[in-house]
Amino acid sequence: MAARIESLVTSGTFSLDGGTWDVDNNVWIVGDDQEAIVIDAAHDAAVIAAAVGDRRLAAIVCTHGHNDHIDAAPALADATGAPILIHLDDRLLWKHTHPHRDPDGYLSDMRRITVAGTELTVLHTPGHTPGAISLHAADLGTVFTGDTLFAGGPGATGRSYSDFPTIVRSIRDRLLVLPPGTVVHTGHGESTTIGTEAPHLAEWVARGY
Repeated sequence: MAARIESLVTSGTFSLDGGTWDVDNNVWIVGDDQEAIVIDAAHDAAVIAAAVGDRRLAAIVCTHGHNDHIDAAPALADATGAPILIHLDDRLLWKHTHPHRDPDGYLSDMRRITVAGTELTVLHTPGHTPGAISLHAADLGTVFTGDTLFAGGPGATGRSYSDFPTIVRSIRDRLLVLPPGTVVHTGHGESTTIGTEAPHLAEWVARGY
């Protein structure tokens, strides 16, 4: 059976630089009837575990280290035995949320993660955070961009550890070079495609966000 993509939305808070915001997060599950990975274990480990069901959870992959994308990861790992993976450059942000729990492994650019016969390639796409990644599943025609690229522009860069020129380079050099029909599954909000977003890069640069 071919791998498929499932999603759910969980709600909670995002906190950074002394502020707290209510947020809805996209949680993505890639796999088949036997095994799966979770991309961004946000807010509610029990709900995510229920969506995984009795499948083997091969990994919990974090697109970046902001608390709203990783807050449920340890509880989900404890419930399933799955390893938590995050890019090395976001280890400091991870520690802000989970000071007494380390990730189980660190991701690097171009690492391959295989689940249910589908290969996902790690693309290091910093800017929103230093260790932000996207996951390109070429055979599914999909890229999971976390908070790097949304429908309508780049992720936010007005907070600590973020940088607008860096996120623009990441989007231009790592994401917009993917096939135009590639579906962009984001960390919040609606999905889009590379072809829909690519013509607007100059507008984003001009506006500065």
